[in-house]
Amino acid sequence: MTLFVLIAVGMVAIALAWILVPLLRRATPGIEREASNVAILRDQLRELDADLAAGTMPTDRYEQAKQELLQRTIEESATVGGGKKTSAQSVAWTAAVLGSAIPIAALLLYVVLGNHDAFSPVVAQRPAGAEHKVTRADVEALAEKLAKRLESEPANVDGWVMLARTYQALDRQADASRAFDRAVTLLPGNADLLADYADALASVEGGLRGKSLELVEQALKVDPTHWKALALAGTAAFNRKDYKTAVLYWERMKATVPPSSPLAGSIDASIAEARALGGMKSAEVVATAPAATTAPAAPTVPAKLPSATIGGTVKLAPALEGKVSPTDTVYIFARAVDGPRMPLAILKRQAKDLPVTFTLDDSMAMAPNLALSNFPSVIVGARISKSGNAVPQSGDLEGLSSAVKIGATGLAVVIDRTLP
Repeated sequence: MTLFVLIAVGMVAIALAWILVPLLRRATPGIEREASNVAILRDQLRELDADLAAGTMPTDRYEQAKQELLQRTIEESATVGGGKKTSAQSVAWTAAVLGSAIPIAALLLYVVLGNHDAFSPVVAQRPAGAEHKVTRADVEALAEKLAKRLESEPANVDGWVMLARTYQALDRQADASRAFDRAVTLLPGNADLLADYADALASVEGGLRGKSLELVEQALKVDPTHWKALALAGTAAFNRKDYKTAVLYWERMKATVPPSSPLAGSIDASIAEARALGGMKSAEVVATAPAATTAPAAPTVPAKLPSATIGGTVKLAPALEGKVSPTDTVYIFARAVDGPRMPLAILKRQAKDLPVTFTLDDSMAMAPNLALSNFPSVIVGARISKSGNAVPQSGDLEGLSSAVKIGATGLAVVIDRTLP
């Protein structure tokens, strides 16, 4: 840090010498002043080029500053061409102003545009190419942006569903309940939404009762084999000590999952506990539950897969390189082919890291029930965000893969289009 300050002070001193020495000479005709302007322009352009190369100034700000310098030099040159000469007094004033303004301007530019974390011990010790996982703060920001967007798009059912499930992932169950209520109003008769709404509302109310239990019943009318609705119905029965009904629901739920899955083992444990508390024999409830033998075997949510990772490389199409700044944020994500739009795994990098090799896994999930291991196939995508916003916006650059199986490696994702 000390070395950086010394170098910066030295560079400012050199810049002042380049500017002030010509100014402090005796006033000369306009051509001498024009030469001085050229020197000033060259020096300031050199500083801008250095900031751009170091990544401390975005490309759009660099172009704007460059145009302003050129315009100011042209205007001053025109004044000189009009036959005006610089007096010794005006030269002295100009030197005084520039002598104080340039160091202040340099400091302000660093405060506004500089990388203040560059000298942080934590940043300095971070391995090169270290992956940046999406934090809770990132998800909170996503939810806030989406909620504001829905104020102007109240009929956007996909938006309300995503917002509700984002709130669930953040354990903001009251907010999730309100968002689910809007989604169910716009999309009635959807068993998934009804069950998720019931789950969120039960967390707020402290148990499955009243409206949350009505939502479970509605979900089972739509889909009698819906695994989550059956789980909630069984839990409600168990809590009111109706163990026989609880076993009935859970037996029906068990018929919808593969026998070797971890979920099946958990269901068996719940059934065994209910039977023990209710004093039932193993075959007693099965005989009264024909739905358990007739329910379809395909699960709504697949069992966890043994290799819940996916890896590959993300690169930027050459045609889009001119639209990207080194500090632009890159989001690499995977989402289910058939399922919610919320990412199952996501990590964050910068455009300067491209091309980048990535690995997505369950540790990057935003919710336990929305992880790679719960889905057999996914679409992997990468998006460059100018604003750093996790919510896709017009002008972002994106690339998507075709559907791939969990466990795939060597996947190539090319960012090759601009979002409208």
